[in-house]
Amino acid sequence: MEDFKIRQFVKKRYEFAAIAKVRIDRTRDQVVVHLETARPGIIIGRKGQEVDRLKADLEDLTGRRTDVKIVEIAQPLHCAILVAEDIAQQLVRRGSFRRVVKRAIDQVMDSRAEGVKVELSGRLGGAEMSRAEKASKGSIPLSTLQKNIDYGLAEAKTTMGVIGVKVWVNRGDYINSETDNGVDAQASEAPKRAKRPGKR
Repeated sequence: MEDFKIRQFVKKRYEFAAIAKVRIDRTRDQVVVHLETARPGIIIGRKGQEVDRLKADLEDLTGRRTDVKIVEIAQPLHCAILVAEDIAQQLVRRGSFRRVVKRAIDQVMDSRAEGVKVELSGRLGGAEMSRAEKASKGSIPLSTLQKNIDYGLAEAKTTMGVIGVKVWVNRGDYINSETDNGVDAQASEAPKRAKRPGKR
């Protein structure tokens, strides 16, 4: 429950700070909150005043000594949750859902991602019946363990109802594909060279 309260408090207070993940570590007498964000300047504030205020508020919330560590995300467009939240914010501001999705996909692909897929579900465009729309570009192989696929989910609470936003981003291989192929080639050649005992 304490983790939930901390995450809810941070997300609500820094709604536009592009926070992707809130990781919480505990020691015997201290709570360490790691914030992974694409806009660290909003949380740090001028001369670190904002982060000091956040520490004090979290100490009041938890009743324990609290430390805040900020980790900057180098590639925010490769983080699926940030892309999903950006789409959701534009839908709340009544942007055209097709234009918003196309723009988001183009931006992710321009950042050298191998693929991206976006799925919206709800009363799209103010329609009476809810439906799901999908759009994708590049490759999104969801049945392999070799590719690093990031997934994010966000909700756009519009006047016509809630629209769900799902995003998948293909960041590329977990391991070097050339090395992996070399190992497979050696393994496949080994049985061919081996001879059965007693036969010439």
